[in-house]
Amino acid sequence: MSKVVRARLRALVCRMRVARRDAGMVTSEYAMGIVAAVAFAVVLYKVVTSGAVSAELQGIVKRALGARM
Repeated sequence: MSKVVRARLRALVCRMRVARRDAGMVTSEYAMGIVAAVAFAVVLYKVVTSGAVSAELQGIVKRALGARM
């Protein structure tokens, strides 16, 4: 093998080792991600089910269903 090919293979292997060490999240990061996602879902649910937003969404749906082509 030529020196260039060996150098490229060595660099590729080194990058793969670094990628494997930091490939994913640990359990605590998963837990924090789940807590954040649930909190965001709760806030979004509260906003969507509030009176003003609910009335606006119903108005949009009524206009869309009443539109003529």
